[in-house]
Amino acid sequence: MNALDQVPPEFLHALGTLRKARCRGELHLAEIPAPARLAPFAVALGAEVLAPGPGTASTPVHGPAAMALAAASGTVDDDGTELATGRFILLHDPEGSAVWDGEFRIVTYIRAQLEPEMGNDEMLGTVAWTWLVEALENHKAPYRAAGGTATRVLSESFGTLADRPGSIDIELRASWTPATSDVTAHLEAWSDMVCTFAGLPPLPDGVTPLPQRRRN
Repeated sequence: MNALDQVPPEFLHALGTLRKARCRGELHLAEIPAPARLAPFAVALGAEVLAPGPGTASTPVHGPAAMALAAASGTVDDDGTELATGRFILLHDPEGSAVWDGEFRIVTYIRAQLEPEMGNDEMLGTVAWTWLVEALENHKAPYRAAGGTATRVLSESFGTLADRPGSIDIELRASWTPATSDVTAHLEAWSDMVCTFAGLPPLPDGVTPLPQRRRN
């Protein structure tokens, strides 16, 4: 028996809709190993946003993207061009889940670096969560039972690394239940949000940008 015969048609349909998603060119998306214990069926995608190289025609950038472009042109030290990273996991349980309120569940993670002095801004978590809600609404991705946490991660260096400046990372972990097995708009909304975390405009109407960020 073919292995695909063991996969529910609903999950195969969902996989097909993922392939239809149109994501921004700055987003590097690739399949990664999916967690085995969260659901009978799962697929996971890893994403990173890299600053465009010198000479690339693109929308003007700000924050870490601008810093990385300056590094590429030789105006500052280049310590890397990664602006944001994330994971998108689609789970499926044919028997459904009372916790999910459905047969599918999307679990996501995004992380990007902020200016250290912004770490005490009490609105950072609220803004990050608002991005998620607005991205789903802007892409008309129907969902329910959404939940998540926004975390600020402080990094300080000591001893021989004392000269290294401190940093603040913002992490958003969120999950929600798509209303149908068509998850194209959900992946597109999430990918746009990863780019927003990286500081890449344009932002959707009504979205408030986080303060300028940098890579050390």
